[in-house]
Amino acid sequence: MAGEQRRGHIVMLPLMAQGHIIPFFELGKLLAKQGGFLITIVNTPRNVLRLLPKVSTACKAHDIDIRLEELPFPRGTQGLPPDVENTDSLPYNLMFLLVRNCEQLERPFENLLWRLRDGGHPPTCVVSDMFFGWTLDICNRMGIPRATFMTMGAFATAVYYSLWMNLPHKKTDSDTFSLAPELPHVSFHTSQLPLSLRLTDDTDPWHLFLKRQIPRNLRSWGTLLNTFDALESKFVDHLRSNSCGHVWTVGPVLPEAFNGTHGCCTDGLVHETCSTWLDSLPPSSVLYISFGTMVRISRCQMEALALGLEATRVPFIWAVRPPCDVTDESADFLPEGFEERMVGSKQGLLLKGWAPQLLILSHPSTGGFLSHCGWNSTLESLSQGVPMIGWPIAADQFYNSKLLEEEVGVSVEICRGVDGELHQSKVEKIVRMFMEGDLGMELRKKARQLRDTAKLAFSSSWVSTDGKTCKGSSIANIDEFVNEVNLLVPSPES
Repeated sequence: MAGEQRRGHIVMLPLMAQGHIIPFFELGKLLAKQGGFLITIVNTPRNVLRLLPKVSTACKAHDIDIRLEELPFPRGTQGLPPDVENTDSLPYNLMFLLVRNCEQLERPFENLLWRLRDGGHPPTCVVSDMFFGWTLDICNRMGIPRATFMTMGAFATAVYYSLWMNLPHKKTDSDTFSLAPELPHVSFHTSQLPLSLRLTDDTDPWHLFLKRQIPRNLRSWGTLLNTFDALESKFVDHLRSNSCGHVWTVGPVLPEAFNGTHGCCTDGLVHETCSTWLDSLPPSSVLYISFGTMVRISRCQMEALALGLEATRVPFIWAVRPPCDVTDESADFLPEGFEERMVGSKQGLLLKGWAPQLLILSHPSTGGFLSHCGWNSTLESLSQGVPMIGWPIAADQFYNSKLLEEEVGVSVEICRGVDGELHQSKVEKIVRMFMEGDLGMELRKKARQLRDTAKLAFSSSWVSTDGKTCKGSSIANIDEFVNEVNLLVPSPES
């Protein structure tokens, strides 16, 4: 038992959303392999059940120890469906109710930590989601260090914190404003804000909730960022100098192998269909289109996108989901005859629901990704050297799109939000320019350079231009985090 007690034990609590649970799981695997830690991932019963096969496979494949613990999801919140436990089938506008409802998990989570301690596996530290700043209060009471794992990048984190804490757009009559005092050199247009921020005020429940959580994140022992230094170094430095505790860049945290899919599709036939279709096309000729698992465009926008794509004659794969303003999801929502024409011309491959995203992005025929700019999708695209056409719809997607286009230079934006105006002619113009013009060639060149730097971030040894042997930045940061956690483990005598 003494030997078991000396092993570091990291307890992880992600938000009940696949875009958060999967990065937490992948980070847990990295820490278990690098540090030999016991990892306990905590979530509600349905999410634990879904994660169980992945955990079992990972533990056997890598001889690591990852365990799952359940917390009962709080029931009875007005406005939430009675059986909801995650964001999978939840409209985006109800996400806040789920997140706020999780504050009721404070007592059950604390009881779980005490049970783990009394059972001979005392937690060495807690790594929790940014929306669960309340875990800091528990950790302070128990004397356990708490770190935040940000499932978005450094730029988005800095912007998110500044906007919600200060509401700078509410202090000016102009549509353009800076993020003073934290980021005075960064300016935004109000159209680059999600609807929740545009409508908020000092009494808004979402704003009040975040004003409770963000300061706790800033006071925590540390912050783990799902990014790499070369992608957004100046914003990593900003966070390091603005009370985020220790800051470690540990990304890109991505699925270990390409047998994972965007969403939950594991259909081998879909994989084979995509591979066969892509194999028949020239390098960098295909545009991949997906808006992720949580957000959707409007029917009017979908029609403009479909007809614009058809007019370009550019090959594409589109993971099609029903529009946000269609109540009958079984109804036809694409332009009349569009699907049949795409099958006949072989211009487009339409996938209803989820697509094997990493498989598509890693294929040589894929030359671009029209995306909502969710951070997981962004990292997957950049890790494969694929530039993007940005269409942010909600949350940090607006900040990611701005970063990719204005700071990094690997994207061009086509539309903003579900209320953004989009015409067939604009789709045709931008897609042609992106896939066939000089702009697209330049963006692909930059994206491939970023792919190479992302690989270096996870290299255990590489030689710099001046002949020095170096360790990748993310590997070095993971090693540093492992060492810091090991310093927290009590000695056998204590």
